[in-house]
Amino acid sequence: MKKVLFVWGGWDGHEPKQCVDIFAPVMENEGFDVTISDTVDSYLDKGLLMAQDLIVQSVTMSEITREQLSGLQEAIASGIGFGGWHGGSGDSFRQATDYQFMVGGQWVAHPGGVIDYRVNITNHTDPITAGLNDFAMHSEQYYMHVDPSNEVLATTTFNGDHCHWIDGTVMPVVWKRMWDKGKVFYTSLGHVAADFGVPEARELVRRGLLWAAR
Repeated sequence: MKKVLFVWGGWDGHEPKQCVDIFAPVMENEGFDVTISDTVDSYLDKGLLMAQDLIVQSVTMSEITREQLSGLQEAIASGIGFGGWHGGSGDSFRQATDYQFMVGGQWVAHPGGVIDYRVNITNHTDPITAGLNDFAMHSEQYYMHVDPSNEVLATTTFNGDHCHWIDGTVMPVVWKRMWDKGKVFYTSLGHVAADFGVPEARELVRRGLLWAAR
């Protein structure tokens, strides 16, 4: 049986536990043995990490020590997958640039706060996005600093209503990448748990986590 470790924590406003409570049963239904932790100290437990096939993180605006990050990165580099959403993976440790290098991006703004915007599927053949159509969100539209080596699967376009100088900017929303032997999946969707009531948002995460798993 495959194994997945969910790690949650940080800022409560992103409802990290509530989001994990959505996807832990999803992964159980996919045949995974699920472990849930509320501390990044789990990244110090090499035995725990190396037994996993996937690590899913939902930790926002927190801190990570060099030892914790080393444990996580060594696990991913060995072939264990990593996945996450929104600030839980894209705004986790603002001072840890090595972590951002692994994930492939970092949140920097969400102009207008919670607004209406569209997500555009740009890769219609990848297993994570195949068969999905463009869809609407009412949430934070993440503006991010993004690694150009990411394989982008979906984007959003800013209209300039809140920051006129970014009008027309196309920003990745869903991507995948490698970290040595490990597969990394990220989506900027999922500000709060209710966002995953949008079927496409929930399905993207389900498929992304399954893709990332070793």
